[in-house]
Amino acid sequence: MAYVAHFFKLLQFLSLFSVSTLSWPPPFYFWPLFFFGQFLNFRVYQLLGEAGTYYGVRFGKNIPWVTEFPFGTIKDPQYVGSIMSLLACIQWVPFMYIFLWVLGYIFMILVESKEDPASRAKPLS
Repeated sequence: MAYVAHFFKLLQFLSLFSVSTLSWPPPFYFWPLFFFGQFLNFRVYQLLGEAGTYYGVRFGKNIPWVTEFPFGTIKDPQYVGSIMSLLACIQWVPFMYIFLWVLGYIFMILVESKEDPASRAKPLS
């Protein structure tokens, strides 16, 4: 599943890159937004592993319930991190691309908020 997800991330990156107008230096808000967003994504991957990050629970994998940072602090940290990284690039990528991509993340947050997490993950013992 991770290979499929990486392939789609590569397609997303190439599609954004194809419509981008890059310039240097980046705006002042780029570095904090991008690096903190990527830090959140990295931390989620570090805590949940590949199976937890790429919907392993939907394929029958047992993923432990995690409450460490950022999960205990930020609701949906992977989506928040991705949105922050996208907003960091708003100077270079047309607004509509960023807006639609963020809208997709918000949709997924809403869909996943309707799920019962107790039926998907088991608390750490």
